[in-house]
Amino acid sequence: MFLLRAHRRHPAFAQGCGDLAGAAPGIAAWGLMTGVAMVKSGMSTFEALAMALLVFAGSSQLAAIPLMVAGAPIWIIVATAFCVNLRFVVFSAHMRAYVMHLPRWQRLVTGYLTADLTYVMFVKRYPVPATNAPEQSDQMAYLAGSSALNWVSWMGASVMGIALANFIPSDWGLGFAGVLALVGILCSLASNGLRVIACGVAGAVGVAAYALPLKLHILVAIAVAVGLCLALERYAPPRGQEI
Repeated sequence: MFLLRAHRRHPAFAQGCGDLAGAAPGIAAWGLMTGVAMVKSGMSTFEALAMALLVFAGSSQLAAIPLMVAGAPIWIIVATAFCVNLRFVVFSAHMRAYVMHLPRWQRLVTGYLTADLTYVMFVKRYPVPATNAPEQSDQMAYLAGSSALNWVSWMGASVMGIALANFIPSDWGLGFAGVLALVGILCSLASNGLRVIACGVAGAVGVAAYALPLKLHILVAIAVAVGLCLALERYAPPRGQEI
């Protein structure tokens, strides 16, 4: 997607990069911590690089790593990663109307590169899919710009973390830096009442159920938060009047 010369030369490409620039340091901090965590968990350099490049999903990587270290059954690891990344199914369904004019390979690349912040910024800037070629080009160039910077920030820092993991003392607090990065991204996504409720409920349930084995408190927290918000959504005000 962002490799297309037409996108790189479009003014919207630079605008997409500029809009994501403020979040890039936080994304990089999260990526650095994830790269370190993969190597510290016992992965080889090759395995860590392969996971970073192929999975490209920090939250599911961080959820899967302790389960892999603990020797959890594969179904637990897969189910956890699936639940953590379930939001991308919603993202994809919403993005369908924006990208169906693209060839299949471009849609696949777009799906791989689109992350939480790039999706949020894109739909905020373009709430309605374009209906003509110039507007479609503008939208795709913007998405390409933000996705490109997001990917470079994350992947560059992840590779750096993998390379430096064995030389970085654990008391530097990179894990805390990663938590701060996650909190920053979380706050940017909690943009309405139901999302704030989901965050609070998931956090509270996760802490309350922390003693469950094999990190199952993650699955329980997700299930409770999703179930509660689906119930509350029935009583939510009409769209445009969010609680």
